[in-house]
Amino acid sequence: MRRLISFPCDDTLLVGTLDEGMSDTGLLIVSGGNELRMGAHRGQAMLAARIAARGYPVLRFDRRGVGDSEGSNGGWETSGPDIAAAVAAFAQAASLGRIIGFGNCDAAAALALFGRAAGLDGVLLSNPWLAEEPDPLPPAAAIRRHYARKLLNPGEWLRLARGAVDLGKVRQGLTKIATAPPALGETAAPLLDAIDDWGREAGIIVARGDATGVAFRAAARGRPFAIQTIATDSHSYADAMEDLERAILDRLAAARSDGASVLHGGVREPRNTD
Repeated sequence: MRRLISFPCDDTLLVGTLDEGMSDTGLLIVSGGNELRMGAHRGQAMLAARIAARGYPVLRFDRRGVGDSEGSNGGWETSGPDIAAAVAAFAQAASLGRIIGFGNCDAAAALALFGRAAGLDGVLLSNPWLAEEPDPLPPAAAIRRHYARKLLNPGEWLRLARGAVDLGKVRQGLTKIATAPPALGETAAPLLDAIDDWGREAGIIVARGDATGVAFRAAARGRPFAIQTIATDSHSYADAMEDLERAILDRLAAARSDGASVLHGGVREPRNTD
């Protein structure tokens, strides 16, 4: 069953939607960008229902200044208090012992940076956002993928045979792309370091053909964390919802089995790391 809940964040009131389940491990979905809690084209609402049908409670919420929630919208960079308020409200409303956060794009960045202080027991980060502002051109890694696809297209070979392709320009462009560093914002290094700090408590998934996911994979080369790739070009996994659902359920099951936290009188206490 799905129900609306409201809870305080500083001096404002946030609104969320709770899909109920029997497990003491829950999923907190954080929306990316300035999206409402429904997520991309109701995708997150549908995802929440599917996860709850497997027994896991799910909370989605609007951060300050977005959707039904009060306050001013300060962007994802200021969403730490919102996430913390949602974690506390979720734990109490559903009597939870463990909460895993899931977010896509800049919501993944917010969870990586603020999730531990908010009291989350783990995170699943999808297509983490590294740039400060959207680049008018796709990242270099995404362009390389674009050319690779052209090589597999018989129509492009026909254009080449007819002399319709300027090989000099293609060669020059590929050389420039091959040597170009990833276009990263100022938050990139702190974000990658934050993901390192999560260790095994963080899972990372990317859409194979999504420009943001491709750029993240390029920037994360040499980092110790593993990245799971889902075979889709859709940033929101529109055509790969079953794969996304499976990744989330795997992360929830792992959290459920490790006894990460215990609930005492409605207050979640972090595990003992001594």
